[in-house]
Amino acid sequence: MAAARHRGPRSENRDVPVNEPGADVRIRDLAAPQLTAFQKLARAGAEQIPVSLDTESVLAEAVERTGLSNFGADDFRARLALWLQSLEEDAGLGAVGRIGAYRDCVRYAANRLRLEDLLVRHPEILDVEVRRPIIIAGLPRSGTTHLLNLIAADARLRSLPYWESLEPIPDPRAAPAASGEDPRRARCQKGYEQSDALMPLLKNMHEMAPDHVHEEIELQALDFSCYELEWIATVPRWRDYYLEHDQTPHYAYLRKALQALQWLRGPDRWVLKSPQHMEQLGPLLSTFPDATIVLTHRDPVSVIASAITMLTYGDRLRRTKVDPPAVAEYWCDRIETLLRACVRDRDRIPATQSLDVPFHEFMADDLGTVERTYALAQLELTDDARHSLEGFLRENPRGKHGRILYDLERDFGIDPNALRKRFDFYFERFPIRAEIR
Repeated sequence: MAAARHRGPRSENRDVPVNEPGADVRIRDLAAPQLTAFQKLARAGAEQIPVSLDTESVLAEAVERTGLSNFGADDFRARLALWLQSLEEDAGLGAVGRIGAYRDCVRYAANRLRLEDLLVRHPEILDVEVRRPIIIAGLPRSGTTHLLNLIAADARLRSLPYWESLEPIPDPRAAPAASGEDPRRARCQKGYEQSDALMPLLKNMHEMAPDHVHEEIELQALDFSCYELEWIATVPRWRDYYLEHDQTPHYAYLRKALQALQWLRGPDRWVLKSPQHMEQLGPLLSTFPDATIVLTHRDPVSVIASAITMLTYGDRLRRTKVDPPAVAEYWCDRIETLLRACVRDRDRIPATQSLDVPFHEFMADDLGTVERTYALAQLELTDDARHSLEGFLRENPRGKHGRILYDLERDFGIDPNALRKRFDFYFERFPIRAEIR
């Protein structure tokens, strides 16, 4: 079982952070959450706040927040409407989930307004060259985040810290803080502290501190066409629309956002990452034809165990009722869809621009993986860069916040070996090792 694969002292407590590196944490109330007093208060407060999931409400609030009105091309409105319709159709989405989704949509719309305003004022941004980015694509929970943050420690590369991903374009009306800190980062820090108080084990599964380097899915959401919505609600209508439509135009919008961010501050070579890219290799390569693309590969059973545990833990606040088997069914299907697209399209990427990284090899030699990536990207691994990478590894040991124990059979009623058979096609294509037995 999963529990046998982890070392360190066990915590029998739910929702109690264990800060000793390597410590194990078992969440024992996934299916029947025992909420803390703070969580109960948050849910009760959310139920008192009315939320209207309609397009005009979202756009009107974004306009009010920014003082701007030019959203650029109007085609996004139909996709936003579909997002909101899909959210409305999720009968199990609770008050906290509805408010969170609504606020995300307002934030994306406001960020879009600020981006379009910046482009009008500085059309030269569209001439900025996004050259030879290093792009990491891989399953969620397959080491992509660690590899991204490790490479981003090299100051020669441009990356996207979490605080900047939430508000990529600064408000020109906002005065800088007396301390010199960007007010966007200060807001992110406050939000992080509130989130950590509400859901202390999230950082054990996926760190989202302000300076943590984040994926560009937040930028893709400005065009309201990405798989982000699936992570916060059950939205089959949106999923089907997204999978049936060519995402190339929306990757072009991502590129425009990157041009703006690069113009605002350098350096001029990006390191990027998103699991979504794994099922969108065609649009990704069309948009960034000179990219170096690193694909990480891990046992899908381990990926699913980790992802659905994290999602189910979050559902204690987001949803009216936690349903672990339903979460498992959705994401087993979804990961299979993603991986079949990857296997189908993998050979579209030239060998001179791509690297496959099995998870076990990366865990055994993360610096070696970076060396191979740099060689492919024709980027010298200088002494200064190596020193920065080694410093990151010292300061961010694995299991820094404590490790979560996953148990598919106990928590989700799934036989790991039976589930793995669904992914024989993936094991046949890539040299992946089975993990959970």
